Amino acid sequence: MRIEHIAMFVNDLENAKDFFVKYFHASANTGYHNKSTNFRSYFLTFDNGARIELMNHPDMQDAEKGIRRTGLIHIAFSVGSKEKVDELTQRLKIDGYEILSGPRITGDGYYESCIVGVEGNQIEITI
Repeated sequence: MRIEHIAMFVNDLENAKDFFVKYFHASANTGYHNKSTNFRSYFLTFDNGARIELMNHPDMQDAEKGIRRTGLIHIAFSVGSKEKVDELTQRLKIDGYEILSGPRITGDGYYESCIVGVEGNQIEITI
């Protein structure tokens, strides 16, 4: 069994798509728009086949996203090396994204950094 995809509602669908394409090399489909409900979405596919569905709908609720909230808390991306973790973290920092931690070796042995990505969603970058 495998997870087929993870879905995320976002306020700015184009900006969220561009974030994952720019920083994590996702490929986006052409998008979907249901004209009767005004639901819109993109499927983003990453090199290893993992996918995220970004969605938007006029009736979304946008609750505050505290860092230690319940539910899904972050998406982790493996970028392949310590140097790539460092480089991507620095690039995101320069581009104005908040760095929550790292890059560092965690107590359980991961080399990672955590950032606040698009629309307040936490992203972990690891080897």
